[in-house]
Amino acid sequence: MDPVGLVKTIKERCRVCYTCVRECPAKAIRIADGQAEVIAERCIGCGNCVRVCSQSAKSVLDTTDQVLALLGGRDKVVACVAPSFPAEFTECRWDVAVGMIRALGFDLVCEVGFGADLVARRYRQLLENPAGRRYIATSCPAMVTYVERYFPDLTDRLAPIVSPMVAMARALRQIHGGALRVVFVGPCIAKKGEARDPHVAGDVDAVITFRELRKLLELKGITPASVAPGDFDAPRAGTGGLFAISRGLLQAAGIGEDLVAGQVVSADGRTGFIEAVREFQSGDLDAGLLEVLCCNGCIMGAGMSTDTPLFRRRSRVSEYVRQRVSAAGEGATALESFDGLDLSRRYSPDDLHVGTPFEAEIRQIMARMGKRAPEDELNCGACGYDTCHDHAVAIFKGLAESEMCLPYTIEQLRRTVGELADSNEKLADTREALMQSEKLASMGQLAAGIAHEVNNPLGVVLMYAHLLLAEHERDPRLHEDLTMIAEQADRCKRIVAGLLHFARQNRLAIQEVDLPALVARAAKSLIVPPRVRVVLEDRMVEPAVEVDPDQILQVLTNLISNALAAMEDKGGTLTLRTLEHDAQVQVVVADTGVGIPAANLPRVFEPFFTTKQIGKGTGLGLAVTYGIVKMHRGDIRVESNADPAVGETGTAFTVTLPRWAQRE
Repeated sequence: MDPVGLVKTIKERCRVCYTCVRECPAKAIRIADGQAEVIAERCIGCGNCVRVCSQSAKSVLDTTDQVLALLGGRDKVVACVAPSFPAEFTECRWDVAVGMIRALGFDLVCEVGFGADLVARRYRQLLENPAGRRYIATSCPAMVTYVERYFPDLTDRLAPIVSPMVAMARALRQIHGGALRVVFVGPCIAKKGEARDPHVAGDVDAVITFRELRKLLELKGITPASVAPGDFDAPRAGTGGLFAISRGLLQAAGIGEDLVAGQVVSADGRTGFIEAVREFQSGDLDAGLLEVLCCNGCIMGAGMSTDTPLFRRRSRVSEYVRQRVSAAGEGATALESFDGLDLSRRYSPDDLHVGTPFEAEIRQIMARMGKRAPEDELNCGACGYDTCHDHAVAIFKGLAESEMCLPYTIEQLRRTVGELADSNEKLADTREALMQSEKLASMGQLAAGIAHEVNNPLGVVLMYAHLLLAEHERDPRLHEDLTMIAEQADRCKRIVAGLLHFARQNRLAIQEVDLPALVARAAKSLIVPPRVRVVLEDRMVEPAVEVDPDQILQVLTNLISNALAAMEDKGGTLTLRTLEHDAQVQVVVADTGVGIPAANLPRVFEPFFTTKQIGKGTGLGLAVTYGIVKMHRGDIRVESNADPAVGETGTAFTVTLPRWAQRE
């Protein structure tokens, strides 16, 4: 039989919460590209996914058009109403509900409870057989399909008795002839699949759920107030109306679930019926009859439209049956007239088992989700599977994705957030470096222009100032003024020389040098104040690096000069540290001086920014240092504290350079 898509996913509504995966006993839902897809050939039609989906993202095969076509035909059409109907029509009396269904155009309205009475008698006869065989009751079509597909070796244990729906259809055809059209109305989606089963083909022409019945009533404008009450057509049900309730079959058949004898066992619900079938297969459940329902009774079927609680539904059904069994004599007579009716059926195994993967394959799948040890298997169930192992097996079978694992997804998200944070930090650093480079480029162009324009007249001023000094060497007043002019002109010359050096686009003269030796050389080239102690810390195993030694020496000289100036008044310790990290090397120049105020830290590499007194600095030293480091494809960072209340004051510049230069 070709698989029928009883349930489909409305992708626009699916939020991928995995609730349907968790509630599907057949694991017939595949998660692909973040969407829940119902696999028709695996679906047993239990409707759990429809019932639990909070987003209404599951749609059931609609057969209302088929029913309307039957009602518009020439043949007599009967509505066979499931025993759970009192739990559906809570807003009106049962006879009003019958009147509403008849008003749709049905020629007959009968209750499937009578078919349940017929089936109950056959089960009682089956258990009275001394052959000692064990059986699984077959009233629930979803459970029958589940056994055929997932426990095919138990197919021969399925009771060879039709469901109440089919029994009622056969009984009515015996009364009214084969031309009768039978429409089943009930709470079960799986009944749509049962009606198409080749072993009972032709017994039931169409199946609609109570939800679809409500749709037809609304379409026709039929309400409780618009119809006259009516009774069901004969034959009428007795205790078979209890089939809609868990263990109702047993009571209708007069079979007691004796907990001591253990001859009959009843189970219902998603987890209960699966466990019962498994134990029945293994032999742990030694019972003559296993009565199982996928739902907590048919009154909780996915085709119900009411939101009435479970026990209120049970009460409605029980109350109705109590009212109807008063005519038990009529029901007994009717049952005897169908003793010769064929209520048997066969079943066919349809094994859908996928080969069990090797444990190594499962471990490999679990390792991809970060589950490398037993303690990593949280078995939280968020993916819809009971255990991490079950989830891994589902991935192997192509039914699930690794992303369904919540801890794995959270870890991936945490890692992605961390990578994104690193990327943002690098982007911010790159943006800052770009802005600094743009500033340096602009200042370089300006500096070059100023240097060229100012250098010549500045040379004339210097020359004449020195000539006048020579002429008026003996005139104290003029000599003092001329000395001031010459000194300030010399200062301007140094500034212009710095501007030219800053603006010059140097090419690196890369050489392999000993970095710690280069740092020691820079320290020796400067005059150290008396109260300053210099500490050299070499933490490098391999001292060789490829840099431009002259330019790196200039960087070190600038940083050391600034550090010594910061400790000129109070003294302190100058620490020169060399380190290595894989393909990078670092030079740290740290002092215990006065520190740099936090407000000034973002500006220390800007050209012409200085906190030194006038005449003691041009503000180009750190700008030139920054440019040289960037030309080496390196980085420079500064940390400083100028507040004694926070801790020890001081500044540390860290220069990071690639160990080996990139040659074009």
